[in-house]
Amino acid sequence: MSMQWMSRRRFTLTCFEVAHSFRAEYHTFPINPSRKITLDNETVRNILLALPVLLFSVVAHEYAHGYAALKQGDATAYQLGRLTWNPAKHIDPFLTILMPLMLGIASGGRLILGGAKPVPVNPSNYRNYKRGDIIVSLAGVAVNLVIALACTLLIAILGMLGDWMPGGARTLAILQEMMISGVIINLGLIGFNLLPIPPLDGSHVFKYLLPPAWALRYQQIGSYGMLLLILVLVVGRPLLNIWMAPVYGLAQILLGSVNGFILPSPWAF
Repeated sequence: MSMQWMSRRRFTLTCFEVAHSFRAEYHTFPINPSRKITLDNETVRNILLALPVLLFSVVAHEYAHGYAALKQGDATAYQLGRLTWNPAKHIDPFLTILMPLMLGIASGGRLILGGAKPVPVNPSNYRNYKRGDIIVSLAGVAVNLVIALACTLLIAILGMLGDWMPGGARTLAILQEMMISGVIINLGLIGFNLLPIPPLDGSHVFKYLLPPAWALRYQQIGSYGMLLLILVLVVGRPLLNIWMAPVYGLAQILLGSVNGFILPSPWAF
């Protein structure tokens, strides 16, 4: 029987300066696309701190899709070796490396858009097609929410450890910077992946709200998904900001709840 592949591409939009601005301004979620980011020491340092968190978050997102598919009756990802935490299995040379680099350089560091290698699934193997499709589609963002909450808890724990062990405060503050990035990045992944633009996760849920004929045509838009995403980022930023507003609000709540545990900047020691 021929397999019907469902390509689940994960596009990641993030601005690395955002996560680290929280150390100075916890009450805001400043995204300023007009601000030019120069490759000075601070920017490079922030990128190096955020990249491991971003890679882990994307891998966890992809693993969640494959694991959810397995539980719904489809072992495709497992059989092809994609149900793994090995990041090398999820890296796509263009989506994960070249495209973010080219966009970052072209935009002066203002825009970094990338993705992981699509996790292959065969929806015809699901025990219940509709339920399986929805569960698999939402598994990635559900894991990102768990990671964001875990990072929030770790910010508080690291802050308490810093008070108890002043000698290790700088190391703990660096780890805390990474956890702050973790909150921002994972909430950003949730908001962005839930956009109802095929083939993002949100489209696999939104299609069930449409009449069957409309749903079929809607899914066909996925062939132009990358172009649509670029258009949204270039000319649709006001609408994107409205869509992401709940994410910004949740970020403010989570990081505001641990504001009192934030250690002094590790670069001030």
